[in-house]
Amino acid sequence: MKTDVTSIVEDPDLVEKRRHQIVVAATQLFSEQGFYKTTIKDIAKKAGVSAGLVYLYVREKEDVLLLVLLQVVEAYAREIPKAMENFTDPLERLMRAVEAYCRVVDGHRAATVLAYRSTKSLSPDRRELIQQRETETNDIIANAIVACMKAGLIRKLNVDVLTYQLVLVAHGWALKSWYFKSRLTLEEYIVDSLDILLAGVLTPVGQLHRAELRDRDARNDLGPRNSRA
Repeated sequence: MKTDVTSIVEDPDLVEKRRHQIVVAATQLFSEQGFYKTTIKDIAKKAGVSAGLVYLYVREKEDVLLLVLLQVVEAYAREIPKAMENFTDPLERLMRAVEAYCRVVDGHRAATVLAYRSTKSLSPDRRELIQQRETETNDIIANAIVACMKAGLIRKLNVDVLTYQLVLVAHGWALKSWYFKSRLTLEEYIVDSLDILLAGVLTPVGQLHRAELRDRDARNDLGPRNSRA
């Protein structure tokens, strides 16, 4: 995790270990009581360490917030390409990307909500860093959409709008988890969301191809790409 957050400790393995410990504690506290009300002392107590130790790995509380948000956007950048790498079919690559996005969000629900609530608390340059990292990830989705358009599977449309509709689907799992978690599994949420969004953008060829993928996955029991219909 390369940032402008400096550490007095030079051992990279120890820095990673301690920062992870700090980030886990801070994520919970920032979510429960807000960024401004949370102190370094609170974070240290929650992490089971001293405040002095925390200051060996960060300079200030904003450093901690940056680390919390970076863990999410860096997970996007790591996991989404990994989910796509063994597939060449344009539509399947797009669906795999959205699934991976949703799964990363599921693993970082509190931090995802914090990104909406607290990014404004960062300094302008750090806020721009988070936005840049997220844009880089969203470009992966956009490129997958463009590939589907070139293959005649998705109709000509505003790529940016569809990209962010898909991103909002992923974020929605965290933002409205209080509602969805008692009504849908993550897999059901992914399937239903893709069914709704893709129905409006696929060409007739794309609709036929998606049906073929769905039938294949049903036979092979490949999970969330199967429709519940």
